[in-house]
Amino acid sequence: MPIFSVASRNALQRLKFEQREKIKFCVKTKISVKKTFKMLQEVYGSKAMSRSRCKDWYLRFKNGRTSVDDEIRSGRPSTSTTPKHIREIDQLVRQDFRISLREISAILNVSFGTVQAILTSTLNLHQVANKLVPRLLTPELKQYRLRACEDLRQQTRDDPTFMSRIITGDETHTNPGPCDCEAVLFTTALT
Repeated sequence: MPIFSVASRNALQRLKFEQREKIKFCVKTKISVKKTFKMLQEVYGSKAMSRSRCKDWYLRFKNGRTSVDDEIRSGRPSTSTTPKHIREIDQLVRQDFRISLREISAILNVSFGTVQAILTSTLNLHQVANKLVPRLLTPELKQYRLRACEDLRQQTRDDPTFMSRIITGDETHTNPGPCDCEAVLFTTALT
């Protein structure tokens, strides 16, 4: 099934309603179904609705329908994206940023797609290196990072050998000796 962008979906929706308006006009001016369909084909070409769809809408308007909008259809209502599930997913992620979508889905007994939609659309999170992180830092996370930097800074003041014991992950050490790595702490002011 092709995935349409919002813009193309809106364009298709507008085209559909536009054609329905034209059919409604033809019904009011007493133009036949056959002629109406022929006119739609001339104007819209390959994007014109099918003959059966045109006839269906023609008869609806002829029988008194006035709206060009789709009727509300019965079906299963969306029950999984609820404020309760949003809160529960938010709590689970705040407890453990490394929790997987499948684990959340199993814990809350909701579909994988629902969990994914809530995380990305509602909570505005995305995955980086198997960890769910906010797209923008929240004030709590900014405060947490500032405290962590201040703690590291204080440890370097209290223990002069602290920095020499830090091993960075981007360097490989083949000999077991003292580390020559330098670590630089960056602190950012809260905004």
